[in-house]
Amino acid sequence: MNKLFPLLLLVFALATSCSQHQPEKDRPNFLFIFADDMTYEGIRSHGNPEVITPNLDKLSEAGVSFTHSYNMGGWNGAICVASRAMLNTGRFLWRAQAAQNNYQPMKDQGQFWSLLLANAGYETYMTGKWHVSIPADSLFMHVRDIRPGMPKSVPEAYNRPLSPADTTWLPWHTQYGGYWEGGKHWSEVVGDNAIDFLDQAQESEKPFFMYLAFNAPHDPRQSPKKYVDMYPVENIKVPENYLELYPYKDSIGCGPGLRDEKLAPFPRTEYSIQTHRQEYYAIITHLDDQLGRIISHLKQTGQDKNTYILFSADHGLAVGHHGLVGKQNMFDPSMRVPLIVVGPNIPENEKRDMQVYLQDIMATTLDLAGIEKPAYIDFNSLMPLVNNEKQSPYNEIYGAYINLQRMVRTDRYKLIVYPRVPKILLFDLEKDPLETVDLSEQPEFQEIKAQLISRLKEQQKQMDDPLDLHTSFPDLF
Repeated sequence: MNKLFPLLLLVFALATSCSQHQPEKDRPNFLFIFADDMTYEGIRSHGNPEVITPNLDKLSEAGVSFTHSYNMGGWNGAICVASRAMLNTGRFLWRAQAAQNNYQPMKDQGQFWSLLLANAGYETYMTGKWHVSIPADSLFMHVRDIRPGMPKSVPEAYNRPLSPADTTWLPWHTQYGGYWEGGKHWSEVVGDNAIDFLDQAQESEKPFFMYLAFNAPHDPRQSPKKYVDMYPVENIKVPENYLELYPYKDSIGCGPGLRDEKLAPFPRTEYSIQTHRQEYYAIITHLDDQLGRIISHLKQTGQDKNTYILFSADHGLAVGHHGLVGKQNMFDPSMRVPLIVVGPNIPENEKRDMQVYLQDIMATTLDLAGIEKPAYIDFNSLMPLVNNEKQSPYNEIYGAYINLQRMVRTDRYKLIVYPRVPKILLFDLEKDPLETVDLSEQPEFQEIKAQLISRLKEQQKQMDDPLDLHTSFPDLF
């Protein structure tokens, strides 16, 4: 018995170890598909009958869609930089900004999304837009066609169209480069690379993590003519909250000096917004076709049975809401994005309306892979919400744009703060989802306003937000 006891201990230790560390071959694959500048309105099945997205519609039907998924904002005009830094490091906005100074030691310690998975036995692949200030090929094993923050644009792509006769720049004009640089549309290149990656992964004994990052539908919104022709401009609706000029545009950093806002003329015209939305829908439909190719090949190779597909975007886009066309604002079209989870044991054709952050995708993959979430990761797994086991871990959603805007959003109300005006806006999202009726000065809403201010102050503390709002609002903050 004395000789048998150490053997029993060894068997028990091995069994315990196996239960804590999922074998590589049993771990699921992850196919992460990331769009750029794609608002939640960019999918037909999410409530927009104008846009044509058959493959995204099928993807939604195959899994769970989060209808209220958000990006926190950004520390400069390139909101995508902050969004992608948060996604790949797992840190909330201001901690993600600070982490940029420590990327090399973080890499050495394996503190990036791809490295956490690689260290658990995953083969990692990346193609497309990166826009994180550390080389992608230092974090992924297989890398192709890494793209910059946006395709190169030209002056002709801005301040347009001035009228129906303004046809100097058109989406299918290849002479302007941009998405056409290199001879093939960049979205099609991502699709081609993804298909090659899937073939390569089929030969590997390891599970895969693929990070497929489209630049689309970021401007310059170029696509083949047949896609633009799907959307006759006269049929495109102008948003119900359309304005010629947003009254606070200059004080919140969204005036003519901001690159994104220069795309359309000031003041806005209905025709210019119709044209921008036409081109936006066209490049989304083109992206949708590439997504269809990728998912079809995943199924053809038989790898879909053990693969989770996660689709989202780095942030949304105004494209005419409130007199704005960019993403540097706190309104829902610019902050709210699609988020779809599909895979083994995921409920089909279901929606979840609880508020989450898109960057929760990172923690979700760790959860599904059986990897313990490190303490430095601020975001949370979506799986308890997918399975309807819990409510959102976030009592409110926080938003920020440099030192010019702050926001807090509950299920029903949204408070937006403009320190340089100074101005506070309050919206009842249940009655006013288009965010058009400011309730901040109405006596019956002062208690709600005070509660939201208190919640914003608490969020600022939790987020290590450096902005002191007391200077602009000494009686409120």
